[in-house]
Amino acid sequence: MKDKKNISLVIYLFVAFILGGLVMYAIALNTSVFEKVGVNTGTSSGSSTCRACSGTVIVNDGSLSASVEKAYDAVMMVRNYKNDTTVQSTGSGFVYKSDDKYAYLMTNHHVIDGASKVTLIRSDDKEIDGKVLGSDQYLDLAVVRIDKKDMIDKVAIGTSEKSKLGDPVFTIGSPLGYEYRGTVTDGILSGKDRLVTVTISSDNDWVMKVLQTNAAVNPGNSGGPLLNAQGEVIGIISLKLVETEVENMGFAIPIEYAMSHIESLEKGQAIVRPMLGISMLNTTDTYSLYRSGIMLDQDITEGVVVVEITKDSGASKSDLKKGDVITKLNGEKTDSVAYLRYELYKYNVGDTITITYLRDGKEQTTKIKLTEYKD
Repeated sequence: MKDKKNISLVIYLFVAFILGGLVMYAIALNTSVFEKVGVNTGTSSGSSTCRACSGTVIVNDGSLSASVEKAYDAVMMVRNYKNDTTVQSTGSGFVYKSDDKYAYLMTNHHVIDGASKVTLIRSDDKEIDGKVLGSDQYLDLAVVRIDKKDMIDKVAIGTSEKSKLGDPVFTIGSPLGYEYRGTVTDGILSGKDRLVTVTISSDNDWVMKVLQTNAAVNPGNSGGPLLNAQGEVIGIISLKLVETEVENMGFAIPIEYAMSHIESLEKGQAIVRPMLGISMLNTTDTYSLYRSGIMLDQDITEGVVVVEITKDSGASKSDLKKGDVITKLNGEKTDSVAYLRYELYKYNVGDTITITYLRDGKEQTTKIKLTEYKD
């Protein structure tokens, strides 16, 4: 009886050994499968994926350093000189293309506005002369040319349209001037198609459609690139919200919008824009309206008020009259003068548009053929 018990114990141990070995083999097999298909097991600090063609695993540690290096030498600090001797402002810019003789930098209009001379400081601290070829205050874009021999590198142009909210982005620029030139900040793409109202002059508001980022943007970053994780430019830093309770809300002009106008700026050509042929005020400009002899019903709080009709313009051939309140342009709301300009400048000289307006409390429409804008 004792011999039978010993035999049973031996058999039990043998079976347990065999089963244990099979279990360990299965665990080892499953582990190798996880690595090949790139499944995140929770033990890696980065993400992993698999190249199907080779079965090798690529681990991304989340660093942007390679992409920063790719674009760094193409970004320069821009100096705006008054009387050729005094630096009155600084900003940033980047080389986006070159030909046999020259290299071309993109920056903001407000960075070079009023300059008697413009110079660029490269990443190796060499200061070189630049020539402004063209700029436009509404686009807030400018093109500066340098000799090709002075170019170190140029950026790769990407697309903002394919970028998604939450995608990592970074900037390279010169916040606060020379001391902090070449500063890199990173964040994410926080918003797309933001409509931001900016003041171009005391009586001239304009709406810009921009990208939003939480990457740190400071004075001096203007004109610098907003880049994606691949080191491609998707926007041009232009402005930020400046309020004590606001942090990290910077805005960039989409690169597609900039590139659609760049050829005209390179040639020094003025950007041709259409006009309705009216002088106008916001419905909220109560005092100015009163001085113009216009009184509105108190319930009219949005829209654009016609103050005067320009002779021989498209509006002069329409049904519009002084005191009418324009509420829509081709069906799109025009809550203010800034938004009317935004909608208007989508069209070309010669186009015919439909204006919706209020007169004596009644909504009416009229058509206007757009003429060329002249200061």
